[in-house]
Amino acid sequence: MSKPLENRIALVTGASRGIGRAAALAFAKAGAHVVAVARTQGALEELDDEIRELGGAATLVPVDIKDFPALDRLGAAIHERWGKLDIFLGNAGVLGPLTPLGHVEPKDWDNVLAVNVTANWRLVRSLDPLLRASDAGRAILISSGASWKRTAYWGPYSVSKAAVDALGCTYAAETATTPIKVMMVNPGPLRTRMRETAMPGEDPMSLQTPDDLAPHLVEMASPAWAETGKLFDFPTRSVKSFQFPG
Repeated sequence: MSKPLENRIALVTGASRGIGRAAALAFAKAGAHVVAVARTQGALEELDDEIRELGGAATLVPVDIKDFPALDRLGAAIHERWGKLDIFLGNAGVLGPLTPLGHVEPKDWDNVLAVNVTANWRLVRSLDPLLRASDAGRAILISSGASWKRTAYWGPYSVSKAAVDALGCTYAAETATTPIKVMMVNPGPLRTRMRETAMPGEDPMSLQTPDDLAPHLVEMASPAWAETGKLFDFPTRSVKSFQFPG
């Protein structure tokens, strides 16, 4: 059976549950060695057990994504062990408060921006030389429809995901003449803990799951993927260009 990610190194943040966990398992099944990053040691060990059952291998990195010096050290450790990174999936994220902007506490605003935006920038900064050392570096950032819907009371999350899109588009422009491809992904409504928190009255069984999205992430992570600086919209299964005025 063909393994499109065979012998590739893939780093996944927020790997202990939801989209990150599904992606880590799919990447491992497709042949990648997964560097799984999450806060919870126990959940990472459960993930490692499942990856081993698939015949894959993982390196577990139990770290708070807001420990920015640790993210710098992570890049150095990957360089020392493999000398490259083929795939970076920036998935870790938090919803933050759903409340009017004037009611958002500064500490909550700072936390959402730190996890959703600054951590991804710190990882791009740390991992860029490693992605450039790959023959087909792939950076995939999990965005959200909140980036452009800009719904009332979703301020911190909406702003953070708009910043993720800008970060990814900028990195795509900076790597346009390299083998690196950068994609943003709108997963849409999926059966995750974050979605349940945001929409408590919704029937979770009416939603698709992270496992449904995972094969598309494998496709974007593969050397055959050719698009960059664009959005993969999972609800419509389509690749879209970002539309900016001017």
